[in-house]
Amino acid sequence: MAFLIDSFVLFIAENILEQAQRELMNEEEVRRDLRELYENLESGKITEVEFEKKEEGLVRRLEEIEEYKKEIDEAA
Repeated sequence: MAFLIDSFVLFIAENILEQAQRELMNEEEVRRDLRELYENLESGKITEVEFEKKEEGLVRRLEEIEEYKKEIDEAA
């Protein structure tokens, strides 16, 4: 019985990890956020300072996604 519970908990944890990785490494979502950020800057909804702060974080995420995908490809 304990083995079943341990196996189930492990199965759930692995699924949660996989889903979190998919969400974190969603390149299209980050690109969409970046496009929206540019639109907000152009329309005057945000300042240049706000833009730069948010852009830096999004570009960093894109770089991390690219690196992650490269590591996955190399491991395969």
